[in-house]
Amino acid sequence: MPDSSIRFLVVDDVAENITALDALLQRDGLIVDHAHSAAEALELMLVHDYALAFLDVQMPGTDGYELAELMRSTERTRPIPIIFVTAADRDETRRFRGYEAGAVDYIVKPIDPLILKSKAEVFFRIGRQAKDLQRQRDEMRRIALDRDRAADLLRAHTDNSPLAFVTLNDDLTVADWSQGAERMFGWPANSLLGRPATENGWLDAAQADTMRGWLAVDNSTARHSGEMPLSHTARGPIPCEVYGSILGNGGRRTLSLQILDIGERKQAEEVRSLLIRELNHRIKNTLANVQAIARQGLRRAQSLDDFRKGFSGRLQALSRAHSILSDSTWSSAPLDQLIDDQIRAGTLDGERLHRDGPAVELAPETMLRMALALHELGTNAGKYGALSVPGGAVHLSWTLAGTGITLVWRETGGPPVAPPQGHGFGSDLIAAVAGGEDGSVSVDWRPEGVEWTIRLADGVTAITAVPASSEVMVIPAPAAVQTGLAGQNILVVEDEPLVALDIQAELQDAGAKNVTMARSVEAALAAVVTERFNLALLDGNLKGEPVDPVAVVLRKEGIPFCFVSGYGREHLPADFADTPLIQKPFRPDVLRRTLADLLRSASRCAAE
Repeated sequence: MPDSSIRFLVVDDVAENITALDALLQRDGLIVDHAHSAAEALELMLVHDYALAFLDVQMPGTDGYELAELMRSTERTRPIPIIFVTAADRDETRRFRGYEAGAVDYIVKPIDPLILKSKAEVFFRIGRQAKDLQRQRDEMRRIALDRDRAADLLRAHTDNSPLAFVTLNDDLTVADWSQGAERMFGWPANSLLGRPATENGWLDAAQADTMRGWLAVDNSTARHSGEMPLSHTARGPIPCEVYGSILGNGGRRTLSLQILDIGERKQAEEVRSLLIRELNHRIKNTLANVQAIARQGLRRAQSLDDFRKGFSGRLQALSRAHSILSDSTWSSAPLDQLIDDQIRAGTLDGERLHRDGPAVELAPETMLRMALALHELGTNAGKYGALSVPGGAVHLSWTLAGTGITLVWRETGGPPVAPPQGHGFGSDLIAAVAGGEDGSVSVDWRPEGVEWTIRLADGVTAITAVPASSEVMVIPAPAAVQTGLAGQNILVVEDEPLVALDIQAELQDAGAKNVTMARSVEAALAAVVTERFNLALLDGNLKGEPVDPVAVVLRKEGIPFCFVSGYGREHLPADFADTPLIQKPFRPDVLRRTLADLLRSASRCAAE
C-alpha cells in the first residue's frame, strides 16, 4: 500500500533552528525531513515528494535563494512550494528576490508558532488533497485497466468460443454479433448490426415471438433456454440450443443470447439410433440363424456327437465371418479374406485349393451366407469328397456379373461320386444360405467329382485396387490330441456363467482333476494365492475390468495360461502378445490342442 503521510523539508545550517521548526510542525500524518545544506536538500528532493520546503535564507555556500533557483530549474523539484525563513529585516529587495526565486511566503525569525502552524496547515491539507487525488487517479487507472482487460478477455472468449454470442435490443435489433456468430451462421456482423434480427431471415416470426416472450419476463435473474432452428446464410436452418439472459433494469432491456450449434450432435444421435436398430436387427438375425442351425441340425443329426461337431463348426464359421466384418466396420469384406479364413481354420487345405477369380467384396449379409456355404462345402469335401484322400483337390472359381457373382466349386481326384439317396442338412444349408430369393444353387454329382454352382444376384462389388495378399497359415485338422489333463488343477477366469460352465464341462471331459471358477479380477487373484494350479484360462475382460493384474500374477507364479476371449489380439493386454488366444465361440479341439501345447511348453521349460 503506498505511503499516505505528508512530507515537509526543513533546510537550515543551524541544528537548533531545525529542532525548533521540527517541534512546532509535529502532527499526525506528517513527516519532517532535515537538511543542513543545499546539496543535502537536493539529494532528499530526488528521493521523496514534498508538500512544502522551509529554506533558510542565510546559509554558507549556496544560500536559500540560490537553492530555490536550483529547485525551479529541475522538473522534479519545480512544483514544491517554498517558504523562506529569515532573521533579516524586511527588505523589499530581498522579498522580491525571494518571490522571483519561487517563494510563496516568508517567515521572519523569531518565529510566531501560530503563524507557522496556520501556514503549514494550508500546505498540509493541499498535500493531503493531492495524495487523495493521486490515489483516486491511480485507482481509476487500475479500474480502467481491469475493465479493458476484462473487455478484451470477454471479447477473446466470445470471438474464439464455439458458441455464438448475440445481443438483441428490446425491439429485436441486433446490438452485438460475435465472430463465433459469423462462423456459425455465415452472416457478417455489418449486415445485421442495428437491423431487426428478422430482416435477413436469421429469426423467423415464431422465433421472434419466443424472444419477445423472454424479454417480457419482469425478472432480470430469469434464465431462458430452448432448441430452435436458426438460419445459416448458405445452408438454411441449422438446429441450435439457445440460452438467453436479460440485461438491464428499469431502463431499456437487452437480451443476451448464447447459441450452440447442435447439428453434429443431432446427427450423432440419429446415427446412434440407427446403429442401435441395426445392431438389434443383426443380433436377432444372428440368433435366429443360430436357432435355425440348431433345430435343423438336431432334426437331421445321426447322433448327439454328430450334432455337436456340425453345430460347433457352423457356429465357428459364423463367428469368424463376424470378426472379418467387424474389422471392416461392417461395410464389406473381400471374398479372398473369407477363403483365407477357412484355410486358417483348417476347413480347407490351402495346398490343394486352386482359386481363380477377380478381386471382389461381399456385403455383410452376403458374407455371412457365403461363410456358411464355404464351411459346408469344405467340411463335406473333407469327410466324403476330394479332400478326404491325399490326391484330391478343389477348384474354386468365380466371375462377376454386375452386382452379382457366379461361384463354381469343383472337386477332382477324390473318391467316385454318386448322387446321395436323400438331402442332408449340409446340402440344404448350402442351398438356403447361398441361394435364397436373390440367387440360385445347382449341383452336378459327376463321378469324377461334385460340382456346385452358386449364383448371387447382388451384394457383390469389384475391388478396383487389389490389396496385397497376406500370408495364409495352414492349420491341419489334427487327429485326437492327448491333452494330458488327467490330474491337473485348472483355473478358469470367466464372467459369463454359461461360457464358464461350457469350458468346465470340456475340461472335465478331457480328464481335469479340479476346475476352479473365478468371475472377477479380485476372485482370480485370491484363488492364485490360496491354491496351486497347473493351467489357467483367462477371459480378455471381466465385466469391463481389465485382466492385466491377473495375467501379471500368473506369469510371476509360472502358471501357463491362455486367453479365451471374444476380443481380437489388439484388445488384450499389450504385454502378453505371445500368450495363446482362443477365440469365442471356441472349438473343443482347439481348446484341447492349445492346452496340450501349454503343458508341453511348461514341461520343456521345467526340464531345462
